Amino acid sequence: MFIRPIEEKDNKAIATIIRNVLAEFGANKPGTVYFDPTTDDLYTLFKTPGSQYWVAEEDGKIIGGSGIFPTEGLPEGCCELVKLYLDTAARGKGLGKQLILHCLDAAAKAGFTQVYLETMPELHNAVGLYERCGFTYLDGPLGNSGHFGCDIWMAKSI
Repeated sequence: MFIRPIEEKDNKAIATIIRNVLAEFGANKPGTVYFDPTTDDLYTLFKTPGSQYWVAEEDGKIIGGSGIFPTEGLPEGCCELVKLYLDTAARGKGLGKQLILHCLDAAAKAGFTQVYLETMPELHNAVGLYERCGFTYLDGPLGNSGHFGCDIWMAKSI
């Protein structure tokens, strides 16, 4: 298994993983990336300056991914941890933590001092992982992600 930058050929595989995970946990609702049109072309979305996205690949198959994004309206020095999703078979092996640490390291190298994220209670496994990685809860959202379906907000200084 290795982590690499997203390529255009990865768009369909990672979009499928994202939507399958959201459906699996009953989180395929309006105001989430499930309905976000950019989910189908993450390669182009992550050409935005200050953004980066990585996929995890095993035996030539995409098994997950995550990235950082300078979401509009975030405080100076803050980026968002975005689209962390793992295929069912890839869970429970530490890959989620690896992706988060990869993102935190990249964010720090890019000059960010804080990482923010949005999630929802349905994704309870992810919420626990964020807690274990040092993210703390916020009282409300930061920035303008447009994901009104998310009602858990967390951040971590780096």
